[in-house]
Amino acid sequence: MQKNERYIWIGAGALAISFFALVAFSPVAVAQSGVTDSEEYLKTFREVFRFIEENFVEEVDPKTLYEGALKGMFDTLDDPYSYFLDIDGMESLTDITTGNFGGVGLVISKQTKSSVPDYDDDTLLYIEVVSPIEGTPAYRAGINAGDLIIKIGAESTEDLTIDEVVGRLRGVPGTEVQVTVLRGKKTEMAVSIVRDIIEVPTVKAAMIDSDIAYLKISQFTPFTDDRVRDAIADFERTGYNALVIDVRNNPGGRLSSVIDTADMFLESGTIVSTRSRVPRENDIFTATKRVLVPKNVPIAVLINKGSASASEILAGALRDNARAMIIGQTSYGKGSVQQVREIGDGGFKLTTSRYYTPSGLNIDKIGIEPDTVVEDDPLTDDEQAVIDSITEDNLVSEFLRLNPDPSDNQIDEFIDSLQNDGLILEDRIIKRLINTEVNRTNNNPPVFDLEFDIILKEAVDVLQRMTSGIIRTGIGM
Repeated sequence: MQKNERYIWIGAGALAISFFALVAFSPVAVAQSGVTDSEEYLKTFREVFRFIEENFVEEVDPKTLYEGALKGMFDTLDDPYSYFLDIDGMESLTDITTGNFGGVGLVISKQTKSSVPDYDDDTLLYIEVVSPIEGTPAYRAGINAGDLIIKIGAESTEDLTIDEVVGRLRGVPGTEVQVTVLRGKKTEMAVSIVRDIIEVPTVKAAMIDSDIAYLKISQFTPFTDDRVRDAIADFERTGYNALVIDVRNNPGGRLSSVIDTADMFLESGTIVSTRSRVPRENDIFTATKRVLVPKNVPIAVLINKGSASASEILAGALRDNARAMIIGQTSYGKGSVQQVREIGDGGFKLTTSRYYTPSGLNIDKIGIEPDTVVEDDPLTDDEQAVIDSITEDNLVSEFLRLNPDPSDNQIDEFIDSLQNDGLILEDRIIKRLINTEVNRTNNNPPVFDLEFDIILKEAVDVLQRMTSGIIRTGIGM
């Protein structure tokens, strides 16, 4: 793992380590007034450590005491992105940043008291799914962004760290792990996921029509900016007049990668800045005039609640520099930067600074607000309850098992059977459930889907009006 590189990921799951901005750790300067107290605390700690080791009724492994103490220190910070990493956690982090690892393919974060609205003493803190990685076992199993992992097997995740969840979700490819998720406030679902080697996709590209190019960025790995550059070159050869950049369910990644990517769309201006109480962590990253996409090509950036960290940096940079309009849903809201230090076989991650968009906004726990809000498919509570029942009973999966390539008549018969069982939804909603399940299980799903993707349809509609001259202004406003 490179030691002088920053990353800004949102926890990686299945695998899942939360992997946000990483750099080599260097000691933080301590105010002179606190040195004496710190030294006294360390002295007391050593005395207690030694006393426990020598006097506890049973023999104690010093490493167990040491790791337990470190975990306790990080727990007191109430920061989901600062925590101790054992040897497995460090190995997972290295695997993730190289873009190839084993697991089930989830991006996760640990809930904290400060991250849960209306937290009280009765609130249980679980592992939250930020997003499933497209094409992975968890994605195909139907895990959604926003789901809470409340059990792995029969074990509650309430008292587990992300590091411990990693160890339970990872395993030999081909083996199975059962995960219980809480969707919404009431619906619990047990899902069996078969582990596999996870190869992280970074970029997919295609032409939507003769004018509009589509660029989907799944994560910002060391190779993402090169893949984006290649895609833009392909668009240039084909010819295009507008661009959609899709960073929905993009959990983040390498800071240098997202900066280089943003630089391809900006002629000038700030991309992102970092601020800290430690002066050396303060930095401003600006465009370097290496722009590849002409300024007269309008851009729409798609975001949702699974867009975090580096993807939020890209969206914020293009919006605040009036280079793109943002369409979709409010993003996740991860605006802090972490450092990683290796110690012994393990290490730790610590939040050391926060990042700010060019307008000076820190989006931590707030997110990027889109210029045009489009929900995936607004549902009533009653409709969501019916969908939960259909999902929990695997009715769509069973229908597709019996009808791998269903005809319109077979779909109509399926809709009728659901209605006969009291599961009443509009035809379009059921057809979308079927389409989503087909894409989940397809080893080569389409790059985009204009029929059912209403956020993408909105972006295409806006860009078509812009390129035809109906809309002339408003980007980033």
